[in-house]
Amino acid sequence: MSRRTRRPQPARPTPATCPCGLPAAYDDCCGRLHRGQAPATTAEQLMRSRYSAFAVGDEAYLLRSWHPTTRPPGTGLDPGLTWVRLEILGTTEGSAFHTTGTVEFRAHYTQGGRTGSLHENSRFVRHEGAWVYLDGVTEG
Repeated sequence: MSRRTRRPQPARPTPATCPCGLPAAYDDCCGRLHRGQAPATTAEQLMRSRYSAFAVGDEAYLLRSWHPTTRPPGTGLDPGLTWVRLEILGTTEGSAFHTTGTVEFRAHYTQGGRTGSLHENSRFVRHEGAWVYLDGVTEG
């Protein structure tokens, strides 16, 4: 009996500028978090780094930064979807002095020649001292 194994998706090319929208090089911004060289210090920074992980196809980082009680077995990254821009619409708490926070954002993408966006209010918590994504509510 043969077993089906899931092929790892190739990572997308590393961008020069950070996909998160901050005016910095990827390697100096979210790349440091993706490589484990620095932790996110705020819920917004974690949100930005997770968006960048979607943009560069870093499934391992997405799963590591997800709370263990809500983490799925995989992200199902779609290689045909390209994330093009992130807008942070608002935040509540989520600073270095908080244990919870929310980030409302709109993430713009293209897929099959069409443009679209995802509008979500994400919840973040500290787990074992680190910011992690808990869950989110998408807006219609």
